[in-house]
Amino acid sequence: MDKRVQFDFEIEFTNGGGLQGQDFRLDIEGDDISDEELAKYIVEDMRLLMVGEVRILNKKIINEKHKRIPTDERFDK
Repeated sequence: MDKRVQFDFEIEFTNGGGLQGQDFRLDIEGDDISDEELAKYIVEDMRLLMVGEVRILNKKIINEKHKRIPTDERFDK
């Protein structure tokens, strides 16, 4: 079974405002991911700019089939 991470997050922007997510899920490789890696993944994947602090909350690893098509398969079609 594939692994996914389920978590809440809070992102503060340096120019004001913020973004929150609850029960967000992402596919991961392996059995764990650090909060720092997860924060970086979110910011890069969502192409966010002017990010200040990122908080990861209520993180848990779950067994669940990956939902995304791997990058190499997306461009082979």
